[in-house]
Amino acid sequence: MKEQELSRLLEVLVAQPNESEWLEFKHNFHSEEEIGERISALSNSACLLDKSFGYLVFGVEDGTHEVLGTTFYGKQARVGREDLEMWLTNRLSPRIDFEIYDFTATNGRHVCLFRIPAATNRPVSFVNVAYVRVNSSTSRLQNYPDKEAKIWKKASNRNLAGLMAKEMLSKQEVVSLLSVETYYNLMNMPMPQTLDGIIERLEQEHFIKHEELGWSITQLGALVLAKNLADFGLLKRKGIRVIVYKGKNKIETVREQVFEHGYAVCLDNAVEWIKGQLPANEVIEQTLRKSVTMYPQLSIRELIGNMVIHQDFSELGSPMVEIYADRIEISNPGTPLVQVDRFIDEYQSRNEALADVMRRMGFCEEKGSGLDKVITQIEAYQLPPLRIQSTDKRVIVTMESYKTWGDMTPQERIQACYQHTCLKYVSNEQTTNQSLRARFQIDDKNYPMISRLLKDAVDASLIKIANPEEKSPRNRRYVPYWG
Repeated sequence: MKEQELSRLLEVLVAQPNESEWLEFKHNFHSEEEIGERISALSNSACLLDKSFGYLVFGVEDGTHEVLGTTFYGKQARVGREDLEMWLTNRLSPRIDFEIYDFTATNGRHVCLFRIPAATNRPVSFVNVAYVRVNSSTSRLQNYPDKEAKIWKKASNRNLAGLMAKEMLSKQEVVSLLSVETYYNLMNMPMPQTLDGIIERLEQEHFIKHEELGWSITQLGALVLAKNLADFGLLKRKGIRVIVYKGKNKIETVREQVFEHGYAVCLDNAVEWIKGQLPANEVIEQTLRKSVTMYPQLSIRELIGNMVIHQDFSELGSPMVEIYADRIEISNPGTPLVQVDRFIDEYQSRNEALADVMRRMGFCEEKGSGLDKVITQIEAYQLPPLRIQSTDKRVIVTMESYKTWGDMTPQERIQACYQHTCLKYVSNEQTTNQSLRARFQIDDKNYPMISRLLKDAVDASLIKIANPEEKSPRNRRYVPYWG
């Protein structure tokens, strides 16, 4: 925050009638341990009170709220050879992105302010002990099991609409930071003629919230409509990053682009830019030569939409598209909530509010109806199966360029068979030797090779026979193992 913003924040805080569960004043520094305990307590209490932040302010007298100034400089303080900020961070669990500001108040006195984000995933502890504020006192959280239970419950229900990205804003500042025009254009709605009408709509969408310190833009609002994510602190790391490599590995980068707007503002431009980086094949139809992309555009758009919607925003890292000579990898931070082999038929999102607004804006399909369209396009383009991997920190979806039957590995053929069977099942159909021959464009006379592939997929426990009484392998029907 800038000096002017800090001064305004201080004015609002000292105007509060009393210290509270989310606000504490100190004249001067006492000990590092006390600060660590207060950070834990204020973070947990802010969560309980649905506040975005708690505040610990040095240089203000409790009771009178007079700005006396302090000799304590938090950003410069050290514990032994270690910076105080790092010393505190290493003793907090989970690590939270608290901020320390040293600044001069309007009366010329020095103030040190700690801005502490509310606990989100679980209670915050300091040296393995969690604390909480009770009125204006700090106590161990274990002494208040009802409060601890509420924190855990709130953590499980916390969403992007309940987390603030930027505070202390006027109505004019809200509309200067968010692309309001984008919202109304995508929703096919006329824009209100008054500022109050716009603000009312943004509040209904949970893009903004009115708090004691003024208007706040939620993380949901910033991620969807930010004119520049760099205006919203750590959310600047969530811009869509695209890297184009020269060959089949990461050795040489050709170009890189980061789209730093909210997703509704930049997604169409990002998809168009990505399409422009993809290789294309020239084909001749009726004597006319034309360029055909190697990858289905509908699939790319759907996968990129899923990438931004299903990421885990508590994990560091950005949604990323990496383009190689023979494949395109689309990944996002976090681990999936469902098994990767059930992506086509199951739907569970950790960001339902984001998914809802992006669906209403036309960026992705309805629940559970996106990946089947991706695989339909992959089959139409005769591409290898979609490869989905889950690592400790990311989900990676890979779409590879065209391969002949002979170029595919046995495992790729089995996976393609499984995805084809899933696609048929969600369409209320069943896989047959004939439908799989069509998927691979195999001549009818070569049906035995497809029968062997179906047997291999059954042996791999990915599909099962739907009519086991049928003795002829050519006439059997198949469903996924979970069907």
